[in-house]
Amino acid sequence: MARIPLDQPLAFPILIGDIGGTNARFSLVVDPYAEPRDFPIVHTADFATIGDAIQAAVMDKSSLQPRSAILAVAGPIRGDEIPLTNCDWVVKPRDMIAHLGLVDVIVINDFEAQALAIANMPDEFREPIGDRPDKMLASRVVLGPGTGLGVAGLVHAEERWIPVPGEGGHIDVGPRTARDYEVFPHIKTIEGRVAAEQILCGRGMVNLYNAICAADGIAPKPYEPKDVSQHGLDGTDRQAVETLTLFATYLGRLAGDMAMVFMARGGVYLAGGISQKILPALKKPEFRAAFEDKAPHTKLLEAIPTYVVTHPLAALAGLSSFARTPTRFGLALDGRRWRV
Repeated sequence: MARIPLDQPLAFPILIGDIGGTNARFSLVVDPYAEPRDFPIVHTADFATIGDAIQAAVMDKSSLQPRSAILAVAGPIRGDEIPLTNCDWVVKPRDMIAHLGLVDVIVINDFEAQALAIANMPDEFREPIGDRPDKMLASRVVLGPGTGLGVAGLVHAEERWIPVPGEGGHIDVGPRTARDYEVFPHIKTIEGRVAAEQILCGRGMVNLYNAICAADGIAPKPYEPKDVSQHGLDGTDRQAVETLTLFATYLGRLAGDMAMVFMARGGVYLAGGISQKILPALKKPEFRAAFEDKAPHTKLLEAIPTYVVTHPLAALAGLSSFARTPTRFGLALDGRRWRV
């Protein structure tokens, strides 16, 4: 693949897409000034390939045909065939160029799109946790507990935003309090490790609930993540209530760790479906207390604001920002851009 400079612009209209394991969301950016045109959500299981989905959901529904595409996918981007982590689709940019009339395709990590989104997230789509004001145009972090646990940094340097994807959801976490030491021995491990994603995602929430029940010597109920969060929020299950308390605590600890790694004075943002659903639990004291409890750097953490992202299409908003003004961002595209 030839090296293509970032300053070589994409051709409008630009198709943007957020491809998850269950759903795919598409919008069309007509020009740098128009609001994106959204299309109905697509269920990935309904289509054999991403090309079929784009043809049916976008091409067949619009007189404006995209010339370029920017796709955010959950999966490693290596080579010309990109398998998705939780979906049978394989993204093949060269095939998309050949069969969909596109001249330019960019594929990035799904949490890079979330990082792009928090560069300029309007106040109406970010719910503050605590009363620390957003004072600085500075580096940021986004964490997304959902099906898994995504983490990305957004570094501000030389008047540009530089997204930094990674696998922060898989770092080790461990016990600190006496109650932690009672619960942690019962948490399911990955080859002996308790990684953050073993606790801070949908299945992780169930894992944590089951561990609390084991520590209490009772049989867990056959809950799904939504059951744990619902019973925890309405107070109808004591172990579910503690699950949300500890979930908020452990998420606060991890968020504080990531804030220190990236020196995220511009704020830490919680994305993903779970953050919005358990917002009342995150607004209780435990999250901020754990976030700030980073001696000898407590004062640093106290000054960093934290938010829950409430935008319904945050990843698409981030992709739209990049499509309209790519020079605002330092997005590494080597090996991730295909062009006619």
